[in-house]
Amino acid sequence: MTTEPPETSEPPELSEAEQADVAEPEQTPTVTPPEPPELDPEDRKTRLIERLKSVLAGLPSFFEFNNNFSGVNATDLHALNTLLGASIEGQVVKALNLQRPIWDPDDEWLGFVFERQSQVFPDVRLVRRADESGVDVGLGIELKGWFLLAKEGVPSFRFTTSAAACADHDLLVVLPWYLDNVLSGSPVAAQPFVVSARWAADYRNYYWQHKRATSDSTEIHSPPDAAPYPTSDTRISDSPEYDRGGNFGRVARVSGLMDAFIASANTTEVLGIRIGDWHSFLKLHSDGADLDQVTTKLRMDLARKVTKRSKADAEVISTAVVEISEVLKSAE
Repeated sequence: MTTEPPETSEPPELSEAEQADVAEPEQTPTVTPPEPPELDPEDRKTRLIERLKSVLAGLPSFFEFNNNFSGVNATDLHALNTLLGASIEGQVVKALNLQRPIWDPDDEWLGFVFERQSQVFPDVRLVRRADESGVDVGLGIELKGWFLLAKEGVPSFRFTTSAAACADHDLLVVLPWYLDNVLSGSPVAAQPFVVSARWAADYRNYYWQHKRATSDSTEIHSPPDAAPYPTSDTRISDSPEYDRGGNFGRVARVSGLMDAFIASANTTEVLGIRIGDWHSFLKLHSDGADLDQVTTKLRMDLARKVTKRSKADAEVISTAVVEISEVLKSAE
């Protein structure tokens, strides 16, 4: 994960209740939303990112994390996001380098390797190191892990980087993951979210300034010296004029950015049950929850769903009977 200098540090994480309190309604924007940067098809970097997107799309099939985890209480499971986040991202970098024959079939990037550096942006860079000329950077990937059973139910990271600090070919990648036995086992990667980092930064600001319905100031201050591949002490974060709830940069809350991805990720099946249902079940069993009340609520929810389904089935049957009757009448 990228770490900003102290003066641009991120605000503390909010609880779900706090997030709900600061949620703001939306309005119909009058400004056209930003488009991803137009890339030169003849540029070798353009060819590279198209191949990288294919590799990333196939990541769930070749991602390997050999450590096995067990003995974690269900109520503490969410803590794995913090404990294993950096290790998961390190394994992604390793997997990318192992897939070199796919993303560099013509040896256009000889000498370049992917490296992860948590204190800079982007935190994964394709680099070639030279003794005299320093480091050549091919492109960058801002990589974020998302444990699908984390408390929030959505990615909780903040992406506040200014668009000016993103090169046209840089990517923002969010990797969902889970344990193969839900409460234990080895980490498994799900389908990642892959977009232009520059576009994500532009769209985040577009949402903040034009899509939210608010009477507060929507002005955003951008660092004047932001440029691609900055050093760790360079200021690169945009900052809003007013942000009462500390929501700026929480891209999971930016409508139109990754909504479909989040919904799709929560339909991932583990042991035959969707992650979203696992999350709902574990959420009920939070620390201090009354187990008898949890059991009662689960039974009530199940009964409500069965009743709802029964009514839905009855309506379908009723409609079918009417249609059959009409067909029979017309045939007489």
